[in-house]
Amino acid sequence: MAAKDELGKHGEQIAVDYLLAHDLQILDRNWRCGDGEIDIVAREGRTLVAVEVKTRSGRSHGTAFEAVTEAKVARLRRLAARWLSGYGERFDAVRVDVIALERFAGDFALRHERGVS
Repeated sequence: MAAKDELGKHGEQIAVDYLLAHDLQILDRNWRCGDGEIDIVAREGRTLVAVEVKTRSGRSHGTAFEAVTEAKVARLRRLAARWLSGYGERFDAVRVDVIALERFAGDFALRHERGVS
């Protein structure tokens, strides 16, 4: 596996652990369809949360959070609707969150932005 892929996989696991520690339930990971992928599908109460995880080893290409564009958020909303169409439960709300991880000197800094738009 390429170093970039390993970094991303490690970052997603850190994000899952963080979400679980903050009382979110993980419903799906790396859910794919023809239109794209949701890194993490979670539940917080009666809210469905589509989580985009961005992991960076530095800021040479901008911050991890800056890598999530408005177009990406719009695509995540569409993907969440597709995910819901195959799931038998209803939710009161759908939210898109971003978890941005940046590695500095071996440690990760985590930023969780809820309800990005």
